[in-house]
Amino acid sequence: MFTSAGRSRLRDSLIVLARNDADVVGAALVGSAARGAEDDWSDIDLVLQLARNADEAAVVDRFTRWMDAEEGTADTLDVWAGGVRYRVFLLASSLQVDISFWPHDEFRATTDEGFQLIFGSANTPTTLSPLDLDGAVGMGWLYALHARSALARGKLWQAVTMLDDLRNQTLALACARHDLNAWHGREIDRLPANELAEIARTRSPEVTKEALAASLRTSVDLFLTEVARHDPRRAERLGDPLRSLATDER
Repeated sequence: MFTSAGRSRLRDSLIVLARNDADVVGAALVGSAARGAEDDWSDIDLVLQLARNADEAAVVDRFTRWMDAEEGTADTLDVWAGGVRYRVFLLASSLQVDISFWPHDEFRATTDEGFQLIFGSANTPTTLSPLDLDGAVGMGWLYALHARSALARGKLWQAVTMLDDLRNQTLALACARHDLNAWHGREIDRLPANELAEIARTRSPEVTKEALAASLRTSVDLFLTEVARHDPRRAERLGDPLRSLATDER
């Protein structure tokens, strides 16, 4: 298990490595360390600005080989967003290290998650995109439909998955209403306790058809309640077809 001291040591070493790499001209911390909210469980989030003529793949390879040799990498995952590679390292110590490799002119703060410039010059920041409310509502009723059909077919674990996804849309809508960030559940725990208690009722205590059907009824009711807080007319249109899902005996 990693320690806070070991994490700090590794972060400092990575910053030195970045400063000494001719293809890296800027670096910043993001996430909890940049916000001053780091705790014992935080990972390392390092953002690198590449020189204009840098070979991105070669830079990624250099940092990866260094991590393998110095820290012991258990596995890596590449996540691409907006043309930027986020290489996520899982170390033998269980520490997660995220290093993103940004094209020169794209290096900037992109969310409200904090951005602490270490060296270089950042471009104009962008703001966090708001939740796509229409999309969240649409995905919610789609998951409800699939939960109903999964139950009817006796596919109980598929129903569990669909009900979990429906709950996530309800939580996302609630977070949007309270101006909280639901991405990866980051600020869900800041929702009012009474609302979280209501949403907790959608979790089925067991994987049986009867229990999951009850969960579907509760999930649909709370989803419609949340939709109504954003768009009452849309909630009214959705009411009859969605509430009928829990009583469909075909």
